[in-house]
Amino acid sequence: MKNTSETVSFDDMVDALASVQRRKLLLALLAENPQDDTPAVIGDSDSETDAVERLVEMQHVHLPKLVEYGFIEWDKEANEVIKGPKFDEIRPLLELLDDHEDELPDDWL
Repeated sequence: MKNTSETVSFDDMVDALASVQRRKLLLALLAENPQDDTPAVIGDSDSETDAVERLVEMQHVHLPKLVEYGFIEWDKEANEVIKGPKFDEIRPLLELLDDHEDELPDDWL
């Protein structure tokens, strides 16, 4: 587990963004409006099998990794994710990606 008092390295930020599922989640948190309680949707499934596979990956790989970096806090019981104590460290990189999404490859999200 990473030390929460340390600054997150650029390599760790890039690692956090290496998966499309993690990118979608972090970008959804970036766009979150505290007055809007509508849940963020981070992807539709082509099939039920794909949905189950993504859910398993999210719970066992992606969410734990983002928690470890401090970018999110995850309440497993309530199945809720909020911005973590280090979210502001990755915010500039997320904003850069969001601002230039039209210049990125079609499959980046």
